Amino acid sequence: MAQAWQGKLEKLDNFRWKIPPSYKPGMKVPGLIYANESLLPGILNDKALEQVANVSFLPGIVRYSLAMPDIHWGYGFSIGGVAATDPDIGGVISPGGVGYDINCGVRLMRSDLTLDDLKPKLQILVNELFNNIPSGVGSSGDIKASAKEEEEIFLKGAGWAVKRGYGVKEDLEFTEDKGSIEGADPSIISKRAYERGKNQSGTLGSGNHFLEIQVIDEIYDEKKADAFGLFKGQVTMMIHSGSRGLGYQICDDYVKSMVSCLGKYSINVPDRQLACAPVNSPEGKAYLASMKCAANYAWVNRQCLMYLARNVFEKVFNKSWSSLGLKLVYDVAHNIAKMEKHKAGGKEKILCVHRKGATRAFPPCHPDLPDAYKEAGQPVIIPGDMGTVSYVLAGAIGSMEETFGSTCHGAGRRLSRSNAIKACAGRNIDKELFNKSGIIIRAKTRSTLAEEAPEAYKDVSEVVDAVHGAGLSTKVARMRPLGVIKG
Repeated sequence: MAQAWQGKLEKLDNFRWKIPPSYKPGMKVPGLIYANESLLPGILNDKALEQVANVSFLPGIVRYSLAMPDIHWGYGFSIGGVAATDPDIGGVISPGGVGYDINCGVRLMRSDLTLDDLKPKLQILVNELFNNIPSGVGSSGDIKASAKEEEEIFLKGAGWAVKRGYGVKEDLEFTEDKGSIEGADPSIISKRAYERGKNQSGTLGSGNHFLEIQVIDEIYDEKKADAFGLFKGQVTMMIHSGSRGLGYQICDDYVKSMVSCLGKYSINVPDRQLACAPVNSPEGKAYLASMKCAANYAWVNRQCLMYLARNVFEKVFNKSWSSLGLKLVYDVAHNIAKMEKHKAGGKEKILCVHRKGATRAFPPCHPDLPDAYKEAGQPVIIPGDMGTVSYVLAGAIGSMEETFGSTCHGAGRRLSRSNAIKACAGRNIDKELFNKSGIIIRAKTRSTLAEEAPEAYKDVSEVVDAVHGAGLSTKVARMRPLGVIKG
């Protein structure tokens, strides 16, 4: 049972709440939580706020230990946690600030199809996607890579997939970091991590990973929606997956080995799950180089999943994916650490930004955005649960001023997986959602459906309203689910 927050929160405005450094001796910076009044009771009843305070102990942390409105308890960092550290003053990198599913992320595809076009073929489409896209725990796929090619995947990311014919160059333009981070080092990946990642490119996985067919039912900003190629009544598809067993093993390798760094570098943190090392230390550099391998692998995975999905659309509609307008809107990472340029102490510096269950949200005119989105800002993709709506937002200037270019990543869990299973005992979640909303769901196991039941999650509309109101990202479009594939 989660213990309710025992400390004091200072209300700064309707969307910002502060944990003062006086809450816990050793806090280097305040905690800053983004939430509205309706989300606050659930946040206060979670252990995550203690983790926000604990993260503020990290050496070199800059400005705040941040939490998005989808915050909930995680490993070391809360999920929904953001922290930036300055390597020039001993700033650290913490595997707990990235998480086990390295570069778990989501991509959104648009189409030229409307709901009327889709309706006659929806059930066939969902069944074909379920039958042709590997999903579930430990699933492996038909996209194979030799040992040499696995190294190329780690080094080149989604570019490897495009080179192999699993996409087009335009896909890379609309992927965060163009689907690859420089500095990966395959030579330091453990044999166990290699084995766990083998043959998992193009696999959905399990848990909260999904593929969802949607229709846009609301446009909030016509100009930005037009820039993203979105319109009301349009069919879209969202893919949510990550680095699978590879990323999990890399995280596991380092959360264990970095505990020794606490004593070696005289680092004092209140939770061993915050084990870390200076960014510029041998251990810190090794983790970053390994994490980048997993991040690049995850981008390959989502690129291959999109390739498989495009093939299914071609089969069902008897048209090429390009003639159906199945283009990538954007792909964003949720669990990652990046070396980025931000303001610290009144000047621009290269900081190590941890985003765990948080999305990059760069504003208009940012140099890292593709030319097509320079005026609109970065697309921010916020999935809800499988029974409710999802959103597209655009990065706003407030994110660069306050949160190191970050915003929320989803609805955020309200119930643990075990509590969700208990709450849904004896129920047929797929039948409930079909009878209530006409949503067609296909899943490998009933336990997955129980874990991912709508009541296990916060209200995504409240979460999105909080970051919109705080000026971190602005609402562009809303989508409702039509068909969902779960592992």
